Amino acid sequence: MAVNPRRTVDELKELRTLTGDENGAQRVAFTETWARARAWLREKAVQIPGLIITTDAAGNTWFTLPGKSSDALLIGGHMDSVPNGGWLDGCLNVIAGLEVLRRIASEGTPDVTVRLVDWADEEGARFGRSLFGSSAASGTMNPDDLRNLKDKDGITLPEAIGAYDIALETILQAHAELNTAKAYLELHIEQGPVLESMGLGLGVVIGTFGVERHAIRFIGQAAHAGSTPMDKRRDAFGAAAKLGLEIREIAKRHGGVCTVGRVETKPGIVTAVVGQCDMTLDQRHMQADKLQLMLDEAKAASEKFAAEEGCTVEWNRIWQIAPIPFDATLQDFCEEAVREVTGTAHRLPSGPLHDAAEVARAGVPTVMMFTQSLYGISHNKIEDTKEEHIEQSVLALDKLASRVLAWVAAGR
Repeated sequence: MAVNPRRTVDELKELRTLTGDENGAQRVAFTETWARARAWLREKAVQIPGLIITTDAAGNTWFTLPGKSSDALLIGGHMDSVPNGGWLDGCLNVIAGLEVLRRIASEGTPDVTVRLVDWADEEGARFGRSLFGSSAASGTMNPDDLRNLKDKDGITLPEAIGAYDIALETILQAHAELNTAKAYLELHIEQGPVLESMGLGLGVVIGTFGVERHAIRFIGQAAHAGSTPMDKRRDAFGAAAKLGLEIREIAKRHGGVCTVGRVETKPGIVTAVVGQCDMTLDQRHMQADKLQLMLDEAKAASEKFAAEEGCTVEWNRIWQIAPIPFDATLQDFCEEAVREVTGTAHRLPSGPLHDAAEVARAGVPTVMMFTQSLYGISHNKIEDTKEEHIEQSVLALDKLASRVLAWVAAGR
């Protein structure tokens, strides 16, 4: 049986009807709608002869087609979404992977085991902790960091996951699922404008950006907006505003991206000079040395602007992850598959993080494939991809899986 890309498109539409509304996808992890999506997926999967379905200690669902060898090829994605999200983010990976499983199963027992995984809570939309299930499997998660996380309704993360038989005390047992993994493949929409701008349907992902994420606080002096001359002010917002513009130039100089996502002023009233300004800075780059340069230059600029405005500045790291390059051999296989389907191929980095990054951190050879995102928009109800590109991505993923299966069977 050959893969049927049209079936993948139809199933994606079916899932959209089941778990979306006029505002977009509502498959937020650890909610009833997410559970409904997973039950729907299970109903599809049980129709594949010989498939074994299990859930690990972190809530990741595994669809295993046993092979002649226990060495395993993994194909992964996530069924959860952000609130009011798009119809393809995450679930394309899983449903396309299901179609590849159907094709492999129809040919008899594969030479190596093939496993499709639906990672739990990739988005982190409810509690702010992204890559939940995959970081538990990779072993990089510290469960103690999650104990006090709460959602907007005051429900703690342990309470929410407990409803799905997940406990922080045992969550790292999920690491055992990667013991036999020899390769990992993940298909995803690009979520950016590069492929569309180049007129390409598919791309080969070279790795995920490293990230430096910091909270920055400028301290000046609150004062009356009417009686304080401009040259006597210690305006914390003035310093922050200068830095907000400078980080754009830093990004351009080094070929990375820098974003100020939040700014908060105190006392926060129209009649007062700002005495304290808090801001967040997110910096990303594919090269570790350039990411460090971007951080160093931002810190130096903050000190300069603080001095100019008569303020002080404090930095506190929120989160950091190094750039994660994907496996060179698998990138070559991915390019061959993309070229076979579309006639051309382009390699690009991923700015967003994905579960693939955690699998790669665990030492499993990994690669991702992107399909074009219309308008470069994701995490939004208008997220979309041309159906012809969705179908191309299923065909290319299948060809990639065939190449990697042979590679793993040969002892790679």
